[in-house]
Amino acid sequence: MHFDPSAHAVRAEHPLVIAFTDLIGFAKQSTRVSDAELAEHIDGYYARVTTRITGAGGHVVKFIGDGALVVFHRAAADAAVAAILELKHEIDEWLAELGWDCRLTAKVHVGDVIVGPFGGKLDVIGREVNAAAMLDSTGVALSVPAFRALGADMRTRFHKHTPPVTYIRLEDPRRFRYRPA
Repeated sequence: MHFDPSAHAVRAEHPLVIAFTDLIGFAKQSTRVSDAELAEHIDGYYARVTTRITGAGGHVVKFIGDGALVVFHRAAADAAVAAILELKHEIDEWLAELGWDCRLTAKVHVGDVIVGPFGGKLDVIGREVNAAAMLDSTGVALSVPAFRALGADMRTRFHKHTPPVTYIRLEDPRRFRYRPA
């Protein structure tokens, strides 16, 4: 199921997979290169994120520096998480080839959000967007609702981490900071 931005000309509540990606170490790396090199590589990052997310049926809502907010239909949770796992591998490998000491992190949540035009552009608004943003991740982390939205095969790629309860990739370190609500 593909997310069609043109279908959201009017604000309405929709159940979505909401994900934030971010490049850990990007701010430090940005001080080591010229603005021109930084611009070239951030453009490459944006292109890779857009290609991977839209190719899996999702939508890039916006980029915020080295971060991105992406959404998928709730029914496409497995495809969403698979795309994010593939994106992490792709971006981490690409950054290593560049010699950049950065890596992609992702936070994935599922919930009802308001989708529609805000300030003339498509956006997603609501508590569930904030819940996704507040997840802590050193790799790829899923909220409990995101984990529960997955099929059995995809669930095997994650294990439970507490507190607060999140699910992280088996390959990711268990270092998390607790962020009280």
